[in-house]
Amino acid sequence: MSRSLLRRWPEWTGYAAAAWSLAYGILGIYWFAGGAGFPFGPAALDRRSGSMMEGVDAHVAGAAMAGIGLLGAATGVVMARSGRRGRATTALLGIGWSMAVLLTLIVQDYFLLGLIAFSPVLLVFAFTGVPGPQDGIGDILYWHRTNLLVLFAGGLLWAAATVAYRRRSRGACPHCGRMGGTHDDTSRETLHRWGRWAVLVAVLAPAPYEITRVAWFLGFPLGVPRDFLRMMQQTPGMLGIGLGCAVASALGTVLTHGLVHRWGERCPRWIWFRAGRRIPPALAVVPAAVVAAALIPAGLMNLRIPTRLDGWAINVPGMLWTVWGAALGTAAYLYFLRRRAACRRCGNGGLR
Repeated sequence: MSRSLLRRWPEWTGYAAAAWSLAYGILGIYWFAGGAGFPFGPAALDRRSGSMMEGVDAHVAGAAMAGIGLLGAATGVVMARSGRRGRATTALLGIGWSMAVLLTLIVQDYFLLGLIAFSPVLLVFAFTGVPGPQDGIGDILYWHRTNLLVLFAGGLLWAAATVAYRRRSRGACPHCGRMGGTHDDTSRETLHRWGRWAVLVAVLAPAPYEITRVAWFLGFPLGVPRDFLRMMQQTPGMLGIGLGCAVASALGTVLTHGLVHRWGERCPRWIWFRAGRRIPPALAVVPAAVVAAALIPAGLMNLRIPTRLDGWAINVPGMLWTVWGAALGTAAYLYFLRRRAACRRCGNGGLR
């Protein structure tokens, strides 16, 4: 049932985006009227986020949410019910892409990236309890942060709905985007060549972050004042977390090479129980796309943080996460194009 529903995503994502927008618009009216639970209001120091919405006035933000939500609800329904290009197509596409970018990239911060990085630990904590003074998982996944996940999910719905509408308005297959009777114009060799450049950028972009965090762990104040390094050394676990993130980043760049190497398409021999078997494209594309979508807003958050000349390593390496995310997303998309077969719905496609 769930697989069938996913396969029919062009049919329902417009309505889903409309329903999501209507629900959040109603919440905006509630917060405008002074209702409790406004997610961007004043928060304790240890619960503040890096979102650009942090600290905004509930009345102003609530009114904006209500207006945008109601506009989104109407737009989503029109997009879901429309087929061919019309006078309002450009405006509808503009609203759809604006909603997708705003919700998935602009209002987000580092939380989604941290959630991905620490998800194994959080899974353990869910059964063993959170060590230290925190009172369970709720002290980590509180509403101030969980709301960002709600917004991110809404952004994904809007991206899918807009892609489906654009394809229908062009007369293309809503499932694959190909026009009737056409084959893919770009050869596998060309896609592979572009993919190698994207992977190269994705591998180099996180290097400054990895180098600085390893240097701090080893006691070298690279890019930070010595007092700042001393503070980190005196904070239990702080340097260890930085080292762990650097190691995870380095391992991620190793996996990124699979997007342009044979072992990213066929299981290598050292995976003896699946050696030589085909790797489903989604197994590589979905994780890479999710990480890319998490990296970009985290990088944009670092761009909003004031930079000190004597403390450049605090946020400048993180600025490159935007480049990293864009390159990783591009590499994943090229990998998807290179490996996709003819469409099961329209029968078009096939690379040279």
